[in-house]
Amino acid sequence: MWSEEDIRYMRLALSLAERGAGHVSPNPMVGAVIVKGGRIIAEGWHKAYGCLHAETDALSSCSEDPAGATMYVTLEPCCHYGKQPPCTSAILRAGISRVVVAMTDPNPLVSGKGTGILREHGIEVRTGLLENEARYLNRIFIRYITEHRPWVVLKSAMTLDGRIAAASGDSRWVSCEASRRLVHGLRGRHAGIMAGIGTVIADDPMLNCRIDGARQPLRIIVDSDARIPLDSALVRSAREFPVLLAHTSGAGQERLGMLGRAGVGTLECAGDGSGMVDLSDLMSRLGEKGIGSVLVEGGAEINWSIIGQGLADEYYYFIAPKIIGGRTAKGPVGGSGFHRMADAACIAIESVTQTGSDWLVHGFAEKNRPLLEGLYKDIK
Repeated sequence: MWSEEDIRYMRLALSLAERGAGHVSPNPMVGAVIVKGGRIIAEGWHKAYGCLHAETDALSSCSEDPAGATMYVTLEPCCHYGKQPPCTSAILRAGISRVVVAMTDPNPLVSGKGTGILREHGIEVRTGLLENEARYLNRIFIRYITEHRPWVVLKSAMTLDGRIAAASGDSRWVSCEASRRLVHGLRGRHAGIMAGIGTVIADDPMLNCRIDGARQPLRIIVDSDARIPLDSALVRSAREFPVLLAHTSGAGQERLGMLGRAGVGTLECAGDGSGMVDLSDLMSRLGEKGIGSVLVEGGAEINWSIIGQGLADEYYYFIAPKIIGGRTAKGPVGGSGFHRMADAACIAIESVTQTGSDWLVHGFAEKNRPLLEGLYKDIK
């Protein structure tokens, strides 16, 4: 049984945690609130990778002595040395008497050990308050720390009749300005942004985040043969905004050398048997590089590869109130497609909201439906 005060303080801690979105990866977003005598005496959150953890950030800003206070924290306090010292040690030194935790840390270095240390030293510890909300918030971190692979988000914009471009190839702009601003927000929240060489050649995109203060995502281009034009916007800006070119062994070394001298990073991946980059292998290699999440903003073919191989975890589909028609106008997903309706990729819809004149459908791959269970329900 949780009190209304417990729920209120943990909801505040969750809202603080979300402020770290786009800045803490591959670390988790964490928030902390310290309460004494019914008063909030400190708030904190993990602000950026390598910076103070939420617990120590809160402890460093207490308005009065925290001895005997309760700390509400969205993730189990760490008990090992990393970029920062153990939070359990800071909590013990501060004299906190009660710690309420939303979710256990899935990191094997911590899982259950952090709360165990606190209990061994006489601190009252309770776990599981708003756990579903905490797991939803840190879905990217959970995937990365348990499977060492990025969380894959597929974004697409289409007309009401399902076209991502006119038959002529023109695609500026399918979605409205409000939707495009929201997309830049998505770019700032993810560690990497991915597109295929077809999109690069057709649109010459920048794929950067145009929000002041946002961390720029790694721009990942799937280009099996390293065909990317040397005068493309991506290559010309590679020293300002990092670019990683994923290719196969079929790419020419001279070409790769030219790209390297232009500031483009290159990553050789396994082929899929048809001369194309094996996207599953690419995701594993990105995980090894510490990339915790990837926003896919490609065309119909890479979208099909992601969906067809079961790599998509989350979807953002922007639908514009326009009809453009055209037999040869492309839809958002190409490839060979699933041969039976029963095999279709099913989406668990989280929300349908209006953004400017467009509608945004946000959902998850069916395998991730459990993330939605229990959300938005008060715990009594």
